[in-house]
This record gives sequence, structure tokens and C-alpha cells, in this order.
Amino acid sequence: MNDIKFTGGINIAIKIPKSKYQQTVSFYRNILKLEVTEKAIKNPTVSKTYEVKFGNNIIWLDCVDNYTHSETWLELKTPDVEKATEYLKSNGINTCDELEQIPEENHWIMDPAGSVFIIGKENTNYSLD
Repeated sequence: MNDIKFTGGINIAIKIPKSKYQQTVSFYRNILKLEVTEKAIKNPTVSKTYEVKFGNNIIWLDCVDNYTHSETWLELKTPDVEKATEYLKSNGINTCDELEQIPEENHWIMDPAGSVFIIGKENTNYSLD
């Protein structure tokens, strides 16, 4: 299992409480003057999302009604998601797919500090939302 490889993906999701959402979107659009586009979303935990072009990355500004503080979620890519998941489990890192609905072939994990990562297959592009 030493041949497992992870790389950072292009997607970064910022989960933002509803009370701070419009101010945050305005910050990225009007103060930083980045390209900000509202995207349609059908997700039980995210009520609204905007895509922000951030260099080679995409930041997803996700409005979450039940959060009290913001969280940043990151993307990891790997050649074999199931093999990588088994490797992580053997190192005490379990999946937590109950966090948010995602395609079945992907998984959520957390680092020891509580940072959330989605694990997806390399060369597969998808929205975090």
C-alpha cells in the first residue's frame, strides 16, 4: 500500500453560514473583483452556491443554513479511490460520507484537525456541489 498517491484538486468549497453569505459573495465579487457566477444546485445541505475563478482553482461559495461558522473543504485526487480509502482506513482515517451528498465513487474524509477533504479519481472533473 505504499504506492498510494494523492494530489490536490482544483476545487475548494467554503461553507458559509446564511447570515454571512451575501457579504462574503460581495467581498469576492466587488472587493477582490474576481469572476463570480451563481450556479444552480440541488443539494439537501447547500441552499445556494457561487463559483469563483481563483487562479487555476475554483472556490465554491456554499450557503449552508445550519452552520454557525465557515469551513473550508478541499479536494484530493488519486488514481484508485477505493484502494486509497482502504489505505486511509489502515491508518486510522475513516470516511465520513454522511457529511454531504456526493457521487458514490467519491468519499469524504477529515484530517485530525477536522479539515474536510473529498477524494475523487484523477482526471475526473466534477462539481463539489
